[in-house]
Amino acid sequence: MHEKSIVHLNAAIADELAAIHQYMYFHFRLADLGYTPLANLLKQTAIEEMLHAERIAERILFLGGEVEMVVGREIQKIHEPTKMLQRAMQLEQESIEMYNRSAVECGAHADSASKKLFEDLVAAEEVHWDNFDRQADFLARFGEPYLALQSFGGPGGGGGQTPPAP
Repeated sequence: MHEKSIVHLNAAIADELAAIHQYMYFHFRLADLGYTPLANLLKQTAIEEMLHAERIAERILFLGGEVEMVVGREIQKIHEPTKMLQRAMQLEQESIEMYNRSAVECGAHADSASKKLFEDLVAAEEVHWDNFDRQADFLARFGEPYLALQSFGGPGGGGGQTPPAP
C-alpha cells in the first residue's frame, strides 16, 4: 500500500548514509589539522544524520518495507576547510530539496506520517545548512586567523588529539 513512500524513504536512507560518511571524513581531516571546533561540528552533524537514518528506517519497517542500507554517493576527498563547508552546504541543500519533494509525494499518496517525517527532516537539514553557512561566512570574513584560533581549542592546544605517551 505504501510502496511509493518506502521508495522515497530508502532514497533518504541512502542520502543520510552518504552524508554521515562525508561528514565523518571531514571530521577526521579537520581534527588532524587541529581545527577541533569545526571538526566537532562535522562529527555532531554526522551523529544527527545517523539519528535521521534511524527514524527513517523505523518508518520503513513500520510500513512493512525492507531497509536498503545503500550509500547514496562516494565521499569526496576534500582537504581545504572552505571547500569542505561548501560541499556540506551543497549536500544539505540537495537533501532539503529531495525531502521537500518526498513530503509532497507521500502526502499525495495518503501517507501523512511519512510526509511529516520528511517535513521534520527538512527543518533539521536547514539547521545543518545554516551552521555550515555560518562557519563559511566566518572563514570568508576572518580567513586563516579564524582557523588558527581553532587550533587552540583542544587538549594540548592542537587538534584535540593527545600526543602518544613516551
